Amino acid sequence: MAELQFRALGNKTGEPSRSLEVFPTPAHVRKVVLESDEVTSLCPVTGQPDWETVRIEFEPGPWCIESKSLKLYLWSFREEGAFCEALTARIAADIYEACKPAWVKVSITQKPRGGITIGAEAILPDGAAAR
Repeated sequence: MAELQFRALGNKTGEPSRSLEVFPTPAHVRKVVLESDEVTSLCPVTGQPDWETVRIEFEPGPWCIESKSLKLYLWSFREEGAFCEALTARIAADIYEACKPAWVKVSITQKPRGGITIGAEAILPDGAAAR
Protein backbone atom coordinates (compact mmCIF):
# COMPACT_ATOMS: atom_id res chain seq x y z
CA MET A 1 0.00 0.00 0.00
CA ALA A 2 1.25 3.50 -0.78
CA GLU A 3 2.29 5.65 2.17
CA LEU A 4 -0.46 7.95 3.37
CA GLN A 5 0.15 11.68 3.09
CA PHE A 6 -1.57 13.84 5.70
CA ARG A 7 -1.73 17.63 5.50
CA ALA A 8 -2.62 18.09 9.18
CA LEU A 9 -1.21 15.15 11.13
CA GLY A 10 2.44 15.66 12.01
CA ASN A 11 2.44 19.27 10.85
CA LYS A 12 2.10 22.50 12.77
CA THR A 13 -1.23 24.10 11.92
CA GLY A 14 -2.63 27.40 13.09
CA GLU A 15 -5.74 27.59 10.96
CA PRO A 16 -9.06 25.73 10.92
CA SER A 17 -9.86 23.61 7.88
CA ARG A 18 -12.95 22.05 6.32
CA SER A 19 -10.82 19.21 4.93
CA LEU A 20 -11.46 15.84 6.58
CA GLU A 21 -8.60 13.40 6.08
CA VAL A 22 -9.07 9.64 6.14
CA PHE A 23 -7.08 6.44 6.45
CA PRO A 24 -7.98 2.83 5.59
CA THR A 25 -10.20 1.12 8.15
CA PRO A 26 -8.24 -1.48 10.12
CA ALA A 27 -9.52 -5.07 10.03
CA HIS A 28 -12.23 -5.98 12.54
CA VAL A 29 -13.20 -2.39 13.42
CA ARG A 30 -16.99 -2.28 13.50
CA LYS A 31 -17.72 1.03 15.20
CA VAL A 32 -15.84 4.28 15.72
CA VAL A 33 -16.82 6.96 18.25
CA LEU A 34 -15.28 10.44 18.28
CA GLU A 35 -16.33 13.07 20.81
CA SER A 36 -15.32 16.64 21.61
CA ASP A 37 -16.70 19.03 24.20
CA GLU A 38 -14.58 21.93 22.89
CA VAL A 39 -16.67 22.95 19.87
CA THR A 40 -17.95 26.48 19.50
CA SER A 41 -20.12 28.22 16.95
CA LEU A 42 -22.21 31.38 16.84
CA CYS A 43 -25.94 31.93 17.02
CA PRO A 44 -26.88 32.89 13.45
CA VAL A 45 -29.26 35.58 14.68
CA THR A 46 -27.59 37.20 17.69
CA GLY A 47 -23.94 36.35 17.01
CA GLN A 48 -23.57 35.12 20.60
CA PRO A 49 -21.24 32.15 21.13
CA ASP A 50 -22.59 28.64 21.60
CA TRP A 51 -20.60 25.79 23.13
CA GLU A 52 -21.33 22.27 21.96
CA THR A 53 -20.43 18.70 22.71
CA VAL A 54 -20.24 16.80 19.42
CA ARG A 55 -20.43 12.99 19.34
CA ILE A 56 -19.81 11.19 16.05
CA GLU A 57 -20.49 7.46 15.76
CA PHE A 58 -20.14 5.45 12.57
CA GLU A 59 -19.76 1.98 11.17
CA PRO A 60 -16.71 2.36 8.97
CA GLY A 61 -16.72 1.51 5.32
CA PRO A 62 -13.36 1.74 3.59
CA TRP A 63 -12.17 4.78 5.57
CA CYS A 64 -11.84 6.17 9.09
CA ILE A 65 -11.55 9.87 9.97
CA GLU A 66 -8.11 11.09 11.07
CA SER A 67 -8.61 12.87 14.40
CA LYS A 68 -6.38 15.95 13.93
CA SER A 69 -8.17 16.83 10.71
CA LEU A 70 -11.47 16.40 12.60
CA LYS A 71 -10.23 18.78 15.30
CA LEU A 72 -9.37 21.42 12.65
CA TYR A 73 -12.71 20.78 10.92
CA LEU A 74 -14.68 21.34 14.13
CA TRP A 75 -12.62 24.47 14.81
CA SER A 76 -13.80 25.86 11.45
CA PHE A 77 -17.29 26.45 12.89
CA ARG A 78 -15.99 28.82 15.58
CA GLU A 79 -16.82 32.01 13.65
CA GLU A 80 -19.79 30.62 11.73
CA GLY A 81 -23.43 31.18 12.56
CA ALA A 82 -25.44 27.96 12.68
CA PHE A 83 -28.43 26.65 14.56
CA CYS A 84 -27.62 23.48 16.52
CA GLU A 85 -29.85 21.36 14.29
CA ALA A 86 -28.26 22.66 11.07
CA LEU A 87 -24.75 22.15 12.46
CA THR A 88 -25.64 18.56 13.34
CA ALA A 89 -26.90 17.83 9.83
CA ARG A 90 -23.88 19.51 8.21
CA ILE A 91 -21.34 17.52 10.22
CA ALA A 92 -23.18 14.24 9.54
CA ALA A 93 -23.24 14.96 5.79
CA ASP A 94 -19.56 15.91 5.70
CA ILE A 95 -18.49 12.79 7.65
CA TYR A 96 -20.66 10.60 5.43
CA GLU A 97 -19.11 12.11 2.31
CA ALA A 98 -15.53 11.90 3.59
CA CYS A 99 -15.34 8.32 4.83
CA LYS A 100 -18.26 6.50 3.15
CA PRO A 101 -19.49 4.68 6.29
CA ALA A 102 -22.36 2.19 6.37
CA TRP A 103 -24.04 4.76 8.63
CA VAL A 104 -23.10 7.80 10.68
CA LYS A 105 -24.87 9.32 13.68
CA VAL A 106 -23.94 12.80 14.87
CA SER A 107 -25.31 14.07 18.16
CA ILE A 108 -24.80 17.61 19.39
CA THR A 109 -25.66 18.93 22.81
CA GLN A 110 -25.46 22.69 23.07
CA LYS A 111 -24.62 23.97 26.54
CA PRO A 112 -27.37 25.99 28.20
CA ARG A 113 -27.81 29.60 27.30
CA GLY A 114 -30.81 31.34 28.79
CA GLY A 115 -31.50 28.15 30.75
CA ILE A 116 -32.13 26.02 27.65
CA THR A 117 -30.03 23.06 26.54
CA ILE A 118 -30.49 22.03 22.91
CA GLY A 119 -29.79 18.56 21.56
CA ALA A 120 -29.99 17.36 17.98
CA GLU A 121 -29.19 14.10 16.19
CA ALA A 122 -28.66 13.38 12.50
CA ILE A 123 -28.34 9.89 11.02
CA LEU A 124 -27.21 9.06 7.48
CA PRO A 125 -28.14 7.42 5.32
CA ASP A 126 -31.64 8.56 6.17
CA GLY A 127 -33.49 5.92 8.14
CA ALA A 128 -30.34 3.88 8.92
CA ALA A 129 -30.57 1.90 12.13
CA ALA A 130 -27.56 3.29 14.01
CA ARG A 131 -26.65 0.65 16.53
